[in-house]
Amino acid sequence: MDTEGKIAVIKEFAAEIVTEEELKMLFESNEHPVAYDGFEPSGLAGIHFGLMRSKNIKRLMDIGINFKLYLADYFAYINNKLGGDLEHIHTAGMYFVEVWKAAGVNTEKVEIIWNKDLMHSFDYWERFLKIGRITSLDRVRRAITIMGRKEGESLSSAQIFYPIMQATDIFEMDIDICQLGIDQRKANILAREAAQKFGWKIPIVVSHPLLLGLKGAPPDLKTDDESKLMEFKMSKSDPKNSITIHDSSEDIAKKINSAYCPERICDGNPVFDYIDKIIIENRESPITIARSQKFGGDIVAENYNELRRLYIDGKIHPMDIKSFVSGKLEEKIMPIRKHFEENRKARELYEAVKSYLVTR
Repeated sequence: MDTEGKIAVIKEFAAEIVTEEELKMLFESNEHPVAYDGFEPSGLAGIHFGLMRSKNIKRLMDIGINFKLYLADYFAYINNKLGGDLEHIHTAGMYFVEVWKAAGVNTEKVEIIWNKDLMHSFDYWERFLKIGRITSLDRVRRAITIMGRKEGESLSSAQIFYPIMQATDIFEMDIDICQLGIDQRKANILAREAAQKFGWKIPIVVSHPLLLGLKGAPPDLKTDDESKLMEFKMSKSDPKNSITIHDSSEDIAKKINSAYCPERICDGNPVFDYIDKIIIENRESPITIARSQKFGGDIVAENYNELRRLYIDGKIHPMDIKSFVSGKLEEKIMPIRKHFEENRKARELYEAVKSYLVTR
């Protein structure tokens, strides 16, 4: 695939690219650049992790990008995930690797890195101090939204380290492309500024959008309003506002049926958000919505944009679009759920993580 084709694949899902020109130059000079996605191991995987992020990773690997999955164990420790129990956090990390494996990510072709292994190096902490010296405390405080906390929230001393550590990781892993959620933008931009200051390789930032929670969002929600994005995104910490990869078909249908889905409104509508970011592979492909014959029978949209137009025109009822999404989510979740039911190692990891949540 040529450079323009690779960039088109990325633009299909990216909320922002910093910068597209740098990305073009990277592809022209490097056939297999290195990208990474990282996360704090904690809790059970929601569809934003198990379906959307794995889908993006597979897209990037398909165009020749080498991928690193970063298990941020000490970040979870700093952020007091799973009660700050490092053994539990490590188990959760292994569980999430199984999630991506079950979701179709070829983990044999992915380099899996634990934060604890990077931190053993003196070079890591020397780089950490260099970045810290050029970063004001006010800047760090503004960046705490990357760890799911609100600006101005009370922090522990260890949590002050978090943004600088995240920027340090990028250089220690020798990353070309930071492929993280738009909520991680501040840390990625901090890394770019440090690279410019010290003459290091400047990482390109490909930010994927956040998946909406079941409660939806205002139609005019701006993608650069981080505080609002955090408020309306899907989060596994709120079971009533999220769908996990372990939910049964009945659970999925019940949650989707209760989801925010006003007639004739697509923006801020989580049901359409899931169609766009998870269900369809290509926005230009036809989409068939099953309907009863008494309501006119099946309706076929030529592409995603036409589906939106049909819904806005009132030609598709919310219950029909919800039924479509429930069925498609079940199709995608079923093999992941089956993996955790039939694979002994995966099942034991799942049961362990689930027990941590009950006993917290």
